[in-house]
Amino acid sequence: MPTVRLTVAQALVRFLAVQYSERDGVRQRLIPGCFGIFGHGNVAGVAQALLQAAQTKEADLPYYLARNEQAMVHASVGFARMRNRLQTLACTASIGPGSTNMVTGAALATINRIPVLLLPSDFFATRAASPVLQELEDPRSYDVSVNDAFKPVSRFWDRINRPEQLPSALLAAMRVLTDPAETGAVTLALPQDVQAEAYDWPEDLFAERTWFVRRPVPEPAALARAVEVLSQARNPLIVAGGGVIYSEASDALKQFAEATGIGVADTQAGKGALAWDHPCAAGGVGATGSPVANALAREADVVLGIGTRYSDFTTASRTAFGNPAVRFVNLNVTAFDAGKHAGAALVADAREGLQALSRHMAGYHVDDAYTARLNEKNAAWQSVVDEAYHLGHGPLPAQTEILGALNEFMDDRDVVVQAAGSMPGDLQMLWRARDPKSYHVEYGYSCMGYEIAGGLGAKLAAPDREVFVLVGDGSYLMMATEIVTAVAEGIKLNIILVQNQGFASIGALSESLGSQRFGTAYRYRNPATGMLDGGILPVDLAANAASLGADVLRTKTMAEFEEALKQARACERTTVIYIETDPLAPVPSSQSWWDVPVSEVSELTSTRNARASYEAAKRGQRHFL
Repeated sequence: MPTVRLTVAQALVRFLAVQYSERDGVRQRLIPGCFGIFGHGNVAGVAQALLQAAQTKEADLPYYLARNEQAMVHASVGFARMRNRLQTLACTASIGPGSTNMVTGAALATINRIPVLLLPSDFFATRAASPVLQELEDPRSYDVSVNDAFKPVSRFWDRINRPEQLPSALLAAMRVLTDPAETGAVTLALPQDVQAEAYDWPEDLFAERTWFVRRPVPEPAALARAVEVLSQARNPLIVAGGGVIYSEASDALKQFAEATGIGVADTQAGKGALAWDHPCAAGGVGATGSPVANALAREADVVLGIGTRYSDFTTASRTAFGNPAVRFVNLNVTAFDAGKHAGAALVADAREGLQALSRHMAGYHVDDAYTARLNEKNAAWQSVVDEAYHLGHGPLPAQTEILGALNEFMDDRDVVVQAAGSMPGDLQMLWRARDPKSYHVEYGYSCMGYEIAGGLGAKLAAPDREVFVLVGDGSYLMMATEIVTAVAEGIKLNIILVQNQGFASIGALSESLGSQRFGTAYRYRNPATGMLDGGILPVDLAANAASLGADVLRTKTMAEFEEALKQARACERTTVIYIETDPLAPVPSSQSWWDVPVSEVSELTSTRNARASYEAAKRGQRHFL
């Protein structure tokens, strides 16, 4: 068998450069690039291999220099999400803190069912110089390192202690990355001495390889059970999750909804699966959903969940579906999710499952009264949205006005990116999305700091779309680093930096729980009270953004903000629009609830009152058995 002598890192790079995925006859590179930050753990291994590949053209694996290891995982997730999980990026980091910085990103990827390949560096496999710089010593075992922290947040994990182990690990890694039911973070820990070790590799390892992304079809008996339940429904509701979009099943969903007349609610990951102004669209469902979808949820006798995890925000902590006789039909490519809420499990690809349901439910349609209720509720709700978008609040504008101006300004194919704080709730409730890829809110892990990095990945994946990143001051302060990466790479982002002097979302939640917004405002410590309730801090985030290389447009009024949006679109460079908002401005009610336990005993009247409200709401919570 012909062989070629390469280091482990060189073999890794050459292998990744010839991996492809294919679905529905469309083939693409599985891993078309690699983010990285180099240190002593990978500079002579993976870094050398990437350099050699670039200079000799022996492998095509472009390298992107990130500024924060967590951020580069977020960027890779943003990329993979925009590419419907058919492509992703690799991430290489040095030993120790460089690698553990990626753990949060790994958790985010796995929770969101998004593929990403992580290559943390590790200690010497030979232990020749142990303990090396940044090595964790565990007296129980010499085989433990900080990279073991990736195990619970990875869908596949391995440590390559010998070159001979690399081929089987790489094949397993690619299998998991391309399996729609198993995908998430894949971690291959690479000891720094092994990265540089040479080996005679079989040339077949570096032949082009195509990984076919499957579309499982429903099992006939399971399909029959699902149809039996659905056909008896008088007040059904569809909950469309991210699986609809990743499966590219939006057209199948539209056809099924039109054929049956069933209202379609969406999750954060599923928004845009059905255009907001479609007659069957009911908007977001759950704790931050629309009153339309939540009213349908309360009445629903059958819920068809498609590609959803049924998170607590979607189910309003298991209070959204109030009908005592409600039943669930769960169409999901993952059996784990299909079995939730004791539902009739339909384990299948979302598109294949919807098409099968359409064929077997021909002739079924909700009655005219159902349709009339949906139309009436939608019309009333859109008036509320219009009012929130044009509130005329002062002296500082309301956050809903910022969202409204942006929503009305953006083209259908433009992308909005968000993740944490008060904006995801307002977006799910109010945002009007038409295109399946136009709404990019990471709300599985809801990780502060995702926004700019995730936006960078989204723009890398879709350079023909304008990307608008919405980031609050709290998230910005946690991770603004990838502005520098965007500037260096010539990748244009539109960043709306919303300053409200603290944590608006947790502040509002704190108040509702009787904790009086404690510790949620950015203020000087007041010597008189000993609390952080003094004057506003002199922090200038706009100046900070400018120092990172972005063009900055400072705005104070809605008119200035709307003009800045036009300037940002016309600009060819990353542009930050800065505006201050009122964190106490009103927001429409979702008419829903989220379970955050309140202290059962307290000396504070505010907490005791909140506990009484909590216990009343808790009575509506139920198990679905």
